[in-house]
Amino acid sequence: MKRNRFVFLFLGVMFTGVIVAQQPRPEDTEVWEPVPEIVTPGEGTRPPSDAIILFDGTDLSRWESADSEPAQWEVSDGIMTVVPKSGSIRTKQAFGDCQLHIEWRTPEFIEGKGQGRGNSGIFLMEKYEVQVLDSYNNLTYPNGQAGSIYKQYIPLVNASKAPGEWQSFDIIFMAPEFNMEGTVAKPARVTVLHNGVLIQNHVKILGETVYVGAPGYETHEEKLPLSLQDHNNPVSYRNIWIREL
Repeated sequence: MKRNRFVFLFLGVMFTGVIVAQQPRPEDTEVWEPVPEIVTPGEGTRPPSDAIILFDGTDLSRWESADSEPAQWEVSDGIMTVVPKSGSIRTKQAFGDCQLHIEWRTPEFIEGKGQGRGNSGIFLMEKYEVQVLDSYNNLTYPNGQAGSIYKQYIPLVNASKAPGEWQSFDIIFMAPEFNMEGTVAKPARVTVLHNGVLIQNHVKILGETVYVGAPGYETHEEKLPLSLQDHNNPVSYRNIWIREL
């Protein structure tokens, strides 16, 4: 009998030890590597320490025309402004996945209506447009108003300010990926905040921006320049910075 008690006691201790050993510990779910790089945030809308400054208000040294000639837009008082009919401009550097901050202003003096009023555009990879437009009390088709993914996605809300006031876009863009045979493995996606308000929520881009017809994809490089559109309206830009993701 004593021997049986000893066996039962021994088995009980062993069983308890197994239960204790199987209990999860906080340390089991702690991941120590990789350690994130330290980035110093900017104050307000100023760039963080790892951002690439695309326009600091002094010159267009990081930009060029669509035919690789010097950019012809006006720079004055820390602002770049479209010179109508001078052509769109693009960055000399190419980008893929990115976080973009850009501030823009449509003319205070209102001319035209609909798409003819304060029109420009931000072309990610020179192909996928986030529309810039004076959409303050300005009737146009909603998938072409400010903050639309042009002719693809209507903004969730209209967060536009009055003409002549500075506005901002904060854009998170994930570039498309293509299979070896050229088909789309992963479509591009974009999130847009207009003046701090979410207006595009990780939407799937349907293809390159087109004015007529349905959008579609064509195989292209992993990184391409960012382009700003000359739509014959003197739209202004400032404080443009980008982070590669």
